[in-house]
Amino acid sequence: MSPRARVALLAVAGLVLLPGAAAVIAGLPPFGSTIAQYGARINAIVPEARHVANMVSAINFDLRGLDTLGEEFMLLAAITGTVVLLRGRRGEGSSERAMRRPGRAVIPRSEAVVLACRVAGPLTALFGLYVVLHATVTPGGGFQGGVILASGTLLIYLGEGYAGWRDAIRSHWLDALEGGGALLFALCGLVPMLTGAAFMQNILPLGTFRDLFSGGLMLVENLGVALAVTGGFTQLFLEFMEETRAADAPEEPGEESA
Repeated sequence: MSPRARVALLAVAGLVLLPGAAAVIAGLPPFGSTIAQYGARINAIVPEARHVANMVSAINFDLRGLDTLGEEFMLLAAITGTVVLLRGRRGEGSSERAMRRPGRAVIPRSEAVVLACRVAGPLTALFGLYVVLHATVTPGGGFQGGVILASGTLLIYLGEGYAGWRDAIRSHWLDALEGGGALLFALCGLVPMLTGAAFMQNILPLGTFRDLFSGGLMLVENLGVALAVTGGFTQLFLEFMEETRAADAPEEPGEESA
């Protein structure tokens, strides 16, 4: 498809979607207004019924868990489509060189950057795990923590170069994380039905209010989201990094650090 045809297709799609988007925006509550009834009901029901202090996680993983399951597979489909579009032979090897513009100098990686990435990398991973584990206690959860964990992997590239990045980040492991996380979330809805309960109905001990392991089945669903988001976003980063490689590019001084 030519660039002109793509722009034309985009324009048609925009015109089709514009009336619906305008209607939704016009129907939104005014800025600063509160939806007190819904929030008040959630605050009154959830702490006693589910033993969790994070109302957002309760909505995502329990009260409207089916919606979150749909969103999870939307993310899976989007990442799969991107990977299919970008995946090719370029950049598959860890020794492939970065594409360079003629005449542009290659700047070696400084020791300060390497040190900063080696210090910040583990700290970023630790913070991501903290956000994931405290999903039912404080603001955060599997999606937010998963994005932080995936972003932290980029520090490997910045600090160790492309070869170190490819040695640490394996595509097949990322596929397993993404697909396995989505499957785990789906099983959280199907397994309760095998016991005679409703879809995604809690069948695990709820734990103690404000405890790290409170929430019952929500903890497993949160883990599934964390795995899928971490694997999915890191897979995107990997594919984008591969697009910067040029296997036949001539080696230049200092280029091994790129």
